[in-house]
Amino acid sequence: MLTDFGFILLYFIIGFVFVGIGILTAAVLRPSHPNPIKNSTYECGEEPMGGAWIKFNIRFYVLALIFLLFDVEVVFLLPWAVVYKQLGWFAFIEMIVFVVILLAGLAYVWAKGDLSWERPRPYIPSLRDLVVPKKD
Repeated sequence: MLTDFGFILLYFIIGFVFVGIGILTAAVLRPSHPNPIKNSTYECGEEPMGGAWIKFNIRFYVLALIFLLFDVEVVFLLPWAVVYKQLGWFAFIEMIVFVVILLAGLAYVWAKGDLSWERPRPYIPSLRDLVVPKKD
């Protein structure tokens, strides 16, 4: 007789077998006709310029992560909005706290400048800026 952990192990083994069968079936059935055009980097239908291993601006990733963060958090509002009358005042106050935390995060990201696409260059003062010229 299997214990609870035995059922979990059996579940993982069956999962790995199904994934392996799927990968093996795809490798056997798919056509393989490599050529230079298929192996080139795809850039939205344009001819690729340069190599594929270039540095991307970090703003792409930061903006995507900010979007995902707020998008996933706002999804929690929908189930609450459907049943908020049955939940009572405690759930209403909890959701107000949740929204305030989201707004604080949005204000922080906005103040930091991560939502603006083109950030202004930082002004770094030099010694010339600190010395006041003499007036004659």
